[in-house]
Amino acid sequence: MTYSKLLGIAALAGSALVGGSADAADLKSTPADQKSLSITIYNDNLGLVKDVRVLDLKSGTQSLWFQGVAAHIDPTTVHIRSVDAPDALVVIEQNFEYDLVSPERLMQKYIGQTVELVTMREGRDDETIRAKLIGTQGGTVYELENGKIAINPPGRVVLPALPAGLISEPSLVWLLDAGKTKQTVEASYLTGGIGWRSDYVAVLSADDAKADLSGWVTIDNQSGATYENASLKLVAGDINRARPEYPAAPAMADMAVRSLAKEEQFREESFFEYHLYALERKATVKDRQTKQISLLSAEGAKVKKTFVVQPQYAYWFARAADIEKPKVGVYVSLDNSKKNGMGMPLPKGIVRVYKKDSKSELQFIGEDRIDHTPEDETIRIKMGDAFDVIAERVQTNFEVLSSGHLYRSSYKVTLRNHKAEDITVQVIELMSGDWAITASSYPHVKEASHRARFDVPVKSKGSAELTYTAEIRY
Repeated sequence: MTYSKLLGIAALAGSALVGGSADAADLKSTPADQKSLSITIYNDNLGLVKDVRVLDLKSGTQSLWFQGVAAHIDPTTVHIRSVDAPDALVVIEQNFEYDLVSPERLMQKYIGQTVELVTMREGRDDETIRAKLIGTQGGTVYELENGKIAINPPGRVVLPALPAGLISEPSLVWLLDAGKTKQTVEASYLTGGIGWRSDYVAVLSADDAKADLSGWVTIDNQSGATYENASLKLVAGDINRARPEYPAAPAMADMAVRSLAKEEQFREESFFEYHLYALERKATVKDRQTKQISLLSAEGAKVKKTFVVQPQYAYWFARAADIEKPKVGVYVSLDNSKKNGMGMPLPKGIVRVYKKDSKSELQFIGEDRIDHTPEDETIRIKMGDAFDVIAERVQTNFEVLSSGHLYRSSYKVTLRNHKAEDITVQVIELMSGDWAITASSYPHVKEASHRARFDVPVKSKGSAELTYTAEIRY
């Protein structure tokens, strides 16, 4: 590019882009020019938009207003390229214009200027007076022609014209140098205000041994743009993002129980250290819309129900003062494997569980949040606390041995089962220091350095007692 041409471009940049509003001579591109549109949505309120349009450009330098972009766009991420003629398009400058028309901005633009105040009078012509707008904080303040001040006068305000710099919708503005007039151009950018989550609905069988599971994607679009007939992809995973050095620019409907989808609509693939879910069809995501799309379905997956009791505290330095009555938690778990009728990597989300009552009506019985779950891992859902299973825990003995560095303590955990079936309760005991269980009425499993688990069977309408003694050295 020659030096004289660069000088011409610089002059054009100073005159065409500073004004902040489209000139009649500027070229404009609207969503009607779109050849294709795709959006990739991430878990953390982020979307990647790729907008491909066919443009009729002029030869040489020109200003192009690219309309129909998201209001929450990150302008530092914008990239434009020519798809069919990359060497014939040079981007000299780009701007993001978002000073939108609104009553507040219009009034701010006319501070210090004369406007018309129009008041309707019954049976007579409207009264019009001229006044200078002198303030808009907390209301409107006008200086009348006689020098008096009017605060929030009745009637309507008529402005002489639309002020320069205000636009009707957010736009990207480029200063381009085109060597070819008709080009297919792709504009890509990141935008906030759009995110997705997954919700799951599980329906337990009558014997709590199986479940039908359906997964739904919920997309919430508050980005300020509508994505019409777009290719849609979702990325599940924890992506690291640099924190901004300045504050970022400025409720989801609950899932109902739905019938299971017969065919999965998303194609899943491993992508870097994440998982990508591509919708097999085009979709429209409107601005200010919550959209739900079926993600997966599994019928008759095997389920395991467990009862778990875990005390809140472990007394190893002193004698416990009273009997504890910890709640007995109820959990259901299922393997995310192909053998179990599942096997798709599951994005994190909330699982809501239902079960039919004696009249075959679905009732809500609990929910829990799950993390991203790969294939062949187990999903564990806490349903709540058991009504008919009671636990009591008491410290039966406490001794200080070896000059205060060795402690011996004994506990008794009583379990009462008022249910109509036999159950097994997992009793979790919290340990610390260097510990060893020296005696117990049931065998234990050392689950971690600070946890021991006892599996205690309890007969229907019966009770069982777990007793154990442990020594701990610090």
